Amino acid sequence: MIWSSYRLGLAAGVMAGPGTDLIEALEGALGAENVVRGTDALESFETDWRGLVRHPAIAAVMPRDAAAVAAVVRACRAHGVAIVPQGGKTGMVAGGVPSPGGRQIVLSLSRMDRIRSIDTVNDSITVDAGCILQKVQDAAAAADRMLPLRLASEGSCQIGGTIATNAGGTQVVAYGNMRNLVLGLEVVLPDGQIWDGLRGLRKDNTGVDLKQLFIGSEGTLGIVTGACLSLLPRPGGQIAALVALPSVEAAVAAFVAIRHPLWTVLTSIELFSEDGLQLVLDHVPGARAPFVAPSAYYAMIELSVHTGDAAPARTSLEGAIAALIEDGTVIDAIMAESETQRLAFWRLRESVSEAERAAGGSIKHDVAVPISALARFIAEVHDIVVRVAPGARPNIFG
Repeated sequence: MIWSSYRLGLAAGVMAGPGTDLIEALEGALGAENVVRGTDALESFETDWRGLVRHPAIAAVMPRDAAAVAAVVRACRAHGVAIVPQGGKTGMVAGGVPSPGGRQIVLSLSRMDRIRSIDTVNDSITVDAGCILQKVQDAAAAADRMLPLRLASEGSCQIGGTIATNAGGTQVVAYGNMRNLVLGLEVVLPDGQIWDGLRGLRKDNTGVDLKQLFIGSEGTLGIVTGACLSLLPRPGGQIAALVALPSVEAAVAAFVAIRHPLWTVLTSIELFSEDGLQLVLDHVPGARAPFVAPSAYYAMIELSVHTGDAAPARTSLEGAIAALIEDGTVIDAIMAESETQRLAFWRLRESVSEAERAAGGSIKHDVAVPISALARFIAEVHDIVVRVAPGARPNIFG
C-alpha cells in the first residue's frame, strides 16, 4: 500500500523556502548515502505505481530507524517543507508521491525493514514499518503462526502503508481490517517526537486507545515507524472454490447461504466480473478461462480449517454450492483439487489491478457499503458512470 502525502511544520513564523541548509541538515542526520537527489535518481520516488502521475520532489530520504525519521521531521519543519511518507507505492491513487507544484521531501521507509521480535506465547510480531508484508508473513509462518492480512500486493506493499491506509485485503470477512490486527505502534509525531506505543497487550483498558488515531490516517497525523501485530495459528488446510454467478444479487445470496453454516471457517469470498476476468485473460500471461461459458460475475470462496480433518468442511461447502446450483443462484462451480489449482484461482482475482495497468489508464476507488446494499449500489454507480463518462468500463471487484 501507499501513504497519502501530508504536511508538517507549516505553522506561522516557520521559515519558508528550502535551500542548501536543508539538504545539509538531512545529510548530516542520515548520511549523504541516504539522501537521494537529481532528476534521474528521483524518478522512482516521484512516480506512482501505474506510471500515470509524476511530480517533482526536492529530494528523497531513506532513514534506517525512528530516530532518523524524527530528525528528518524536525529539519523539514524548521525549513517549512512538506513531507510525503512513502511505503511500497502499490496503491492506485498516487497518494504516496509528491503533489503538483509543491516543495516536498519524499520520506521512504524501505530501509526500515527489520523483524524486531516474535513472541509465540503472546502470538505477536514486532516489525519496522518498512517491512514488506510477505516478509512478515514468512517470519510468522517460520514460527508456525499466521498474519491474516492477505493482499494482491503483499510481495511489495509495506506494513506502515497497510496501517496508514487501514488495509482490508481478501480475508477481511473473517479477520477484519488492519485495524483489528494492530496491538501497538511506534510513531514519529509532527513536532519530531517519537511516541512509543509498541505494547503487545490484548486487554488494554488504560484510557484512550491512541494507536487508533494513526491507523487509517494516511500520514496526516504522524509517520508510523514500527508496529506490534497480532498473529494467529496457521490453518491446517484450505479449501477453495470458484463459482460463476448471473448477478451481484446472486453473489450476495450465495454469500449468505455459505456464510451461515460455515462462518467459523469461511475466510474469503471475493467477487470479480467477466469484464475484469477478460482483462486478466488479455493481459496476464498464462491466465486461463476457468469455465467454458462466461458469466456476468465470479466469486472466489475459501475456507481455512485450523484443527482436525478438513474433509467435513469441504463436504459442507460442496453441499451448499450444489444447493445453490439447483436453485439457480450459482451457474457453475469448480472445487480446487490441489494447491496449484487453488493458487491459480487466486491469480485470476489478484491479477485484476495488474491487468488494468497493462490495459491503460484507470480511475480507482475503494468504496465500502453494507453487504445488503451492495447490489443496489453497484447498479446505481454503473448507470452514473456510463452517463457521465461515456465509453468508460466500470470494473467491479473485491
